[in-house]
This record gives sequence, C-alpha cells and structure tokens, in this order.
Amino acid sequence: MASKLESTYQASLLKRLRKAYRGRILATKTDPGMVQGIPDLIVLCGSRYALLEVKRSADASKRPNQAHYIEKFGRESFASFIYPENEHDVIYEMCDYFGLDFNLFLKEK
Repeated sequence: MASKLESTYQASLLKRLRKAYRGRILATKTDPGMVQGIPDLIVLCGSRYALLEVKRSADASKRPNQAHYIEKFGRESFASFIYPENEHDVIYEMCDYFGLDFNLFLKEK
C-alpha cells in the first residue's frame, strides 16, 4: 500500500471516512494553492475539528511549513500526518478525540 500515489491514498481515505461516519462528520480537502503547508484534509465533528496531512508513505518527503501547521493546530485540536503505515493509530486517536466509534472505520477497510 505504501507505493500508492498520495492522491490515490488521499481519495481512498476520504471516501472511507465519509462512508464510515456519514452524518457524523464533514470531511473535505483543503485548497493547497491558498496557503502553502496547510494540511490536506479537514474533518469537522460538532464544534471540533481535525487536520490531516496525507503522505503516501512514512518516508515520503514533507514540504516546508507542514510540520509547523500540524504542531500549531495540534495544540488546540487534532492534527497529524497520516500515511498507510500509521493510519490505524491516527484514525483511532482522531475518533477518540471526536468521541466516535473507531470500529465503524475498520469496517470500511
């Protein structure tokens, strides 16, 4: 799975999140052309939000400012790099943050 293109992995992840938590979250892509380094996905759940920076693998390069925004937004909400190798842990932590059932996501694999 680590050899997938980032855009392919991102589309799959977004589809699985939307299907697993339909009616509970709003998940969408951000516009990379507006602010360089802003994470790829925003997930809204009630009054909380999560930002996810999608990478095709754990060793994929990071662009300038990406770590800065993950750290900055992570102080007040949930923010993380996500890639196939850490997907299980990141989604589990995000579900815990939102109070969602992680098992719903596992069913979408």
